[in-house]
Formats: sequence, C-alpha cells, structure tokens
Amino acid sequence: MPMIFFASVVRVRDGLPLSASTDFYHAQEFLECRRQLKALARRLAQYPGRGSAESRDLHIYFSSSGDVACMAICSHQCPAAMAFCFLETLWWDFTASYGTTCIGLASRPYAFLEFDSVIQKTKWHFNHMSSSQMKSGLEKIQEELEFQPPAVLSLEGTDVTNGVLNGHTPVYSEPAPNLRMEPVTALGVLSLVLNIMCAALNLIRGVHLAEHSLQVTPLQVLCVCVCVCGLGD
Repeated sequence: MPMIFFASVVRVRDGLPLSASTDFYHAQEFLECRRQLKALARRLAQYPGRGSAESRDLHIYFSSSGDVACMAICSHQCPAAMAFCFLETLWWDFTASYGTTCIGLASRPYAFLEFDSVIQKTKWHFNHMSSSQMKSGLEKIQEELEFQPPAVLSLEGTDVTNGVLNGHTPVYSEPAPNLRMEPVTALGVLSLVLNIMCAALNLIRGVHLAEHSLQVTPLQVLCVCVCVCGLGD
C-alpha cells in the first residue's frame, strides 16, 4: 500500500495550484482531504514553512519556502520525516526548473502541467524505496523536525463553520426587486396622451420664439446706428 497518495505544487501568496499528481481515489476521506488541502493552500502565507493536519486515516503535509509550497496527502502510517523529505525533493526540483518570475506571472491553475510527470516519478520512487535507502536523507530531516517542530493544524479551520469560511464572513446578496410589468389602465393612457400633447405645444412655442428673436427690422438697425453715433460724439 502506498504511503503517499497525492501531491501538488502551489503558489504561496494566493494558493494557485501550479502542478499536481494525476492520481485519483474515490474514497470519501480522500476526496474530503483534497477539498481541505485546497482550502489550506489559500492560507499557507499565514503559517510557518512546515506543517501538517491530520484526519482519521490520512494526513496532509506541506512545506514552503519563498513563494512555492509543496503539499501531499499521505497515509497515517507514513513517517513525518519521509513526507517532508518527499516535499523538499519536489520543491528543489520545481524551483530548479522554473524561475521566480515565471512562477509569479502564472495566471491560470496548473500552468506547469509538464511537471506533473516529475511529481509522479518522485512519488513512485518514495513509495517503493526502502527505509534503508532513504536513511541519510530521513535522518537529516528528522533532526530538523526535532530542532524546529512543524505546525500542527486542525482541518476544521479549513472548513465552513457557522457560516464562516477561512476566518472570513461570507457576503450575502439581497434578492433583486420584483420588476414585473403591470398592465396600463385607461387613466394611465389618458395621462400619457395629455403629457405628449403638452410636450408638443411647448415645442411649437419654443420654435416660434426662436424665429421671432431672429427677425430684426430695418428700423431696429437704424436705431442702433444712431445710438452708436451719438456715443461716438
């Protein structure tokens, strides 16, 4: 039975998945862990570099440095040192393949699909390698874990509890007002006709006033000239 079931690489600042293994299991606990892993990925910036969260038979592990984190779903029988050694190996392989600029500019999930095969191979290698073959690497990781223990998180913190998701209150939208059209009554029709007639009369009056203001008689021009000459004297 494999120790490591699933692994993914995510961006720390927003939890964007960059690459992941292609395994899929239909067990309810695994599906629940996948959902909780996604929720946890969006909160990685709040936690230290290493951490774990436990369910009944499966554990979630994560290891992050810079803006890249590696996460895994493992059997509860998988030693923590083995899980973190696996995640550290993935981290080095991924960051060696892609620069920080390339990672930062990624705008869609799973933008580095070609790395999926690397995750698969590394996961297979760890699942089939004996403890004696990994002894030196595991001892190093074990010393680091004893010196600086990883954070232990509650999976309940990644779930919806009392209407609050990940520490944020959900936003509820009010229902849209009912804009159903009502039939027009006879009084409404009469009011509409009168308004149209009044608007037409006002338009006609406005046109006549404009025409009258533009009509200047010769007598008016003569009076203006006399006034100007008088002022000149």
